Amino acid sequence: MSVPNAIEVVDLVVGVDELSAVRGVSFAVPARGRMGLVGESGSGKSMTAMALMGLLPPGWQARGRVLHDGVDLLTLSDKALSSRRGRTISMVFQDPMSSLNPVRRVGDQIADVIHRHMGVTRRAAHAQAIDLMTQMNLPRPEQLARAFPHQISGGQKQRIMIAMALACYPQLIIADEPTTALDVTVQKQVLRLLNAATRERNSALLMITHDLPVIAAMCDTVAVMYAGRIVEHGPVQKVFRTPRHHYTRGLLDSQPTMDNIALDGSSRLHSIPGMVPPLHALPSGCAFHPRCPAATDRCRTSMPEIDATGAACWHPVPVAAPAEAAS
Repeated sequence: MSVPNAIEVVDLVVGVDELSAVRGVSFAVPARGRMGLVGESGSGKSMTAMALMGLLPPGWQARGRVLHDGVDLLTLSDKALSSRRGRTISMVFQDPMSSLNPVRRVGDQIADVIHRHMGVTRRAAHAQAIDLMTQMNLPRPEQLARAFPHQISGGQKQRIMIAMALACYPQLIIADEPTTALDVTVQKQVLRLLNAATRERNSALLMITHDLPVIAAMCDTVAVMYAGRIVEHGPVQKVFRTPRHHYTRGLLDSQPTMDNIALDGSSRLHSIPGMVPPLHALPSGCAFHPRCPAATDRCRTSMPEIDATGAACWHPVPVAAPAEAAS
């Protein structure tokens, strides 16, 4: 018996005027599943997430299909989409300070979500908000609930955002670089909390990050994005142990490990030459070809599609040369 999908994205294109930040992306996250979306800055990860949530910047448009809870989200009105945000699909944003309302107390902001979508009284919503804050391991939740965002730490703000995202037991939670603005110790605490809370609520998770070890620890499948397209997709262990696309291989080789770092500071990490191309100057053929060590004339003129290897590459990395798995 097949598992239903929490979300299915089919041929998603996101653009403005003649520019496209997302170019024909397709993937599915099964109910209670966990998928990672990785790639360098500028690869189209966050624009994909914003399209799923219906929160694109002014002027940007999405086309294709985004199937969730029996409907195509791209066909819904702003009002219909708004009624789903926080209820069936939620998002934890990269910067909690810019996502929280600076002039409302944090407890009230959690209670607002519960009151609107769960149909309970303000008093009951506030009580549930305090309970959620307790579950998020926030200290003195009754007192903290009366604080404004600028009065609490970055880690506490992100836990408030997670509480808001989880409040109504959504089918899918999208986490867009949820620990970028936090120090390393707090990052680990927040990720453990997010991991446990989504499992307890049977919510699916779409984790967007450039941190491959996080994907290895939290996700079942991974999609690698480059220049607006998915260039490799498959089970985490398979993709990270035997990457077939040269971009995936480059990302994995760029990860610091005990094997490639000398304690005396003499070693240098591997890096992928060049940069992600700007939207107005995307290369022809495979967009990665200017940075790829295996590029040929075919790569420069013809765009490959994902095939049986799980990679969109004319010259896949040989299986006999596995990269170091993220750890």
